[in-house]
Amino acid sequence: MNATTDTDRSPNPVDLHVGGRIRMRRKLLGVSQERLADDLGLTFQQVQKYERGANRVSASKLYEIAKSLQTSISYFFEGLVDPSTARAEGVSDSGAEPFIHDFLMTPEGLELAALFPKIRRGRVRRRILDLVRSMAEEEESADTAED
Repeated sequence: MNATTDTDRSPNPVDLHVGGRIRMRRKLLGVSQERLADDLGLTFQQVQKYERGANRVSASKLYEIAKSLQTSISYFFEGLVDPSTARAEGVSDSGAEPFIHDFLMTPEGLELAALFPKIRRGRVRRRILDLVRSMAEEEESADTAED
């Protein structure tokens, strides 16, 4: 048998993505983990594990989650690369999923993700992105200077 490595224990990128989308939808509707858990007949810890991607969501449970959060099942897969075209186009499966998940797991990231698309003017969105980029570069420079 093969030895288990640390990478074998890390959540699957698809599970991270689906969990992040569950969290985002739940937060957008103002539903607590406890309320969603009650609706699904689960503990709030189980909902936490789904949202973190630590546990996989079964097809039937995803159906129940979609019903409870008043959305389509496809909502939870939006933003993922279509596997039928990914290989033909040479797209990697790993991509930015861990970054997206980490971003959506913060309250600020979740709020920014919800509000940013509401800004219709591309020029304004670009300026916000430039601001965030320069602030991140400043943080990185400060961190490097401390080392």
